[in-house]
Formats: sequence, C-alpha cells, structure tokens
Amino acid sequence: MKRLTLLLLGLALGVASTASAQGLTMQMSNGWSFSFSGNVNAFWVFTKGTNSGPTNSSVRTGLLPAFATFSASGKEAGLNLGVHFGFAPQINNAGVHDQFGAQIDMRQVYLTIGFKDGSQILAGRELGVFSRQNILNDMTLFGVGAVGIAAPGLGAGAQGGGTTLGRIGYGYLYPNFVPQVTYSTKPGQAQLSIGLFQPSIFGQGTGTNAASAAYVFTSIPRVEAEVTYNQKSGRNSYLLWAGGLWQTTKNAVTGGNSATSFGGTAGIKAGLSELSIVVSGYIGTGLGTTLMFSGQEVAPSGTDLRKSDGGYAQLMYKVGPKTNLGASWGFSRLKNASAGETAASGGNNSVRTQWNLATVGIYHQWTKSLKLVFEGSREQEGIGAAAPAQVDISGGFMLFY
Repeated sequence: MKRLTLLLLGLALGVASTASAQGLTMQMSNGWSFSFSGNVNAFWVFTKGTNSGPTNSSVRTGLLPAFATFSASGKEAGLNLGVHFGFAPQINNAGVHDQFGAQIDMRQVYLTIGFKDGSQILAGRELGVFSRQNILNDMTLFGVGAVGIAAPGLGAGAQGGGTTLGRIGYGYLYPNFVPQVTYSTKPGQAQLSIGLFQPSIFGQGTGTNAASAAYVFTSIPRVEAEVTYNQKSGRNSYLLWAGGLWQTTKNAVTGGNSATSFGGTAGIKAGLSELSIVVSGYIGTGLGTTLMFSGQEVAPSGTDLRKSDGGYAQLMYKVGPKTNLGASWGFSRLKNASAGETAASGGNNSVRTQWNLATVGIYHQWTKSLKLVFEGSREQEGIGAAAPAQVDISGGFMLFY
C-alpha cells in the first residue's frame, strides 16, 4: 500500500474519480520509496432541531478528518514490504475557543508484507474488516451526513467534538481503526480478508446485576472476515460483499459467564452507466450500536445480549463529467435482549433505540484535487412525529493532495 489507504478505498466509491490525490513520492538510494499524501477539509454546518430543539452553526471537519499520511515501501528477499503512518487532525473546537477542542487522531500505524502471489499481511492499527465496505461505499464519506441530535437547552449537535457521524449509527456500525493482523488474498474479481483483532470489552451494565455485566476478560482475539466480488461488463460494474465478526469475553477470571458476540453484513453496489446503486444491511448480537462495543450490549440480567440491525439504500447519478447528485436513507436499531429485560424498558425483544437518516447531496469535482460538497439531511431518534429530529445543512471543501 504505497498511497493513502483512505484514498485508495475512497476511489472504490463510485462517487469519484473524484478523490484522486497528487501525492509526493521520492525514490531513495537504498531502493525504498517514500510518499506523502492526504486531505484537508472544512465544512459549515447548520442544524435546527424540531420540538423546540436548538439552532447551531459550526465550522468543522466532516465525516473524514484531515489526513497527513507517510508511507515507505521497498522490496527485500522477494517480499514487498511497507510501513504506513496516518495522522488525522481536526479543525473544530467543540464549542470552545482557540485550539482546546481540536485533536489529532493517530488512526493508522501498520506494516505490510506482500508475497509473490499478490496476497498480503497487514499488521498494526488500520480500519477494521467487518462493516468497512458499508462505510467506504457511503456517499457521506466525502461530506457531513449526521452530526447527532442536540438536546434542548444543551447545544451540542453541530458544536460537538470529533468528526461528524456521516451514516455511522444510521445504517451501519463503525468498523473503527483497531490493532489487527489481517491476511488478504490477491486483489481480483474475488478477494478474501480475514484477521485477528484486539478484542473489545463490555462496560458496566445497569441495575442490580451491574457488576456481572462487565465482561472484561479476553483470552482470545476477535475474528473479522470479509469477502468481496467485483465484476465489470462494458459500462456496468458490480461489487458484492459479505462480512462476519465473532468474539467471546468473560466476566470472571474463573467460572462466571462468557458472552459471545457475532455479526453479519452484506451489500451490493451496482454501477449502471451514469447511475450507482448501493444497498447494504447488517445484523448483530452483543455488538451494541453506532461505534460498536461502546455500551448497551448486555441486558441488566448481566447474561443476555441485545441485538442490533440496520441498513441503507443509496442512489448516485452523474449529471456531468464532474458532478454527482446523491440521495440515501438508512436506519440502525438496538433491540432488547430476548430475556432479562424489564417491563420499564419495553420488555424483551422490543426496540430500545432507532436512528434514521435521510440525506441528499451534491458532490462536485471543482479541480483535479479540490471537491465542493453540499448536503442536506434529516436525522431522527425514534419513530413517529413526536420523536426528536433535526435538520442538518452543510457545505464545504475537500482538498486531496
């Protein structure tokens, strides 16, 4: 991987021939090469909540942080070797002045070992395998998408810290940048990636059995896998993918209970002349929602795991050589466990939370490296007219180098 992984994967989106990066590559005297590339982006984001929700404006980073990436690669003993560092700074200040709210996220630190047959081992911190195609084919990757609904009287929303959400938690789970050792077969029509990942723990639960809901002992790694299939026929192209995740954790050193989390995801992207269609979905048990393994995975019983599901559909149409129009809708749900929930929480198997997002966008390639983006979204927590909702309007620039 000699170029910014983010941009390479971004090129797989059919929203762009758009994210081509110039990059800087230097050949070293020892036979190795060094490259530097990335992006800087800035968006104005306006939000207006329903039901007396607040109004906010912010100038901030979009779903992608800015990126400054450094790579070195060389060939030794018939192996293609490489290292990669990806720094991901942000411009927003999370509602405060000066630089106090900005942060630099060290998202990528990994090495690669490429073999003669084209297969590869990646070891280090990089985007996870499970659910990555869902986010990489999301049009809001190059925009803002959702920013999170602000609570009345509290602000937040557009003024929040970190990147925006895009469609994370509104159609798929975030794969995260996580430590891993992943093997991938040679790229082609079909490719398989499977890896061992740093396992995640479950935090404290709620209720009388809170302590027993803390699954913090991880004796074996998490396993994530993905298979993709690409096919082209004239001006038409097809990408199909399916992925899986499995992890087990315990709540005691000896004895106690073990919790087995698993998930599945699948999707298709069809490029039909000027039209691109994406449909994807996921299911999971003990994964939580939104950022995955970030809370609410376990029922108050301390033994029963909650289920989650979601998906999104997206249409992109190329109206000119440099301009794409897009529309998408998706949802994510977290359900009560099949046992161990209380009547106050809605009972067993009922939907605890549901987030919906509808987005329309214009993505214009102003120059070879500069992208101009406008988006409008409506995000909602729950179902029905009374559920909290928010309108998000954004516009900004992305410059890839």
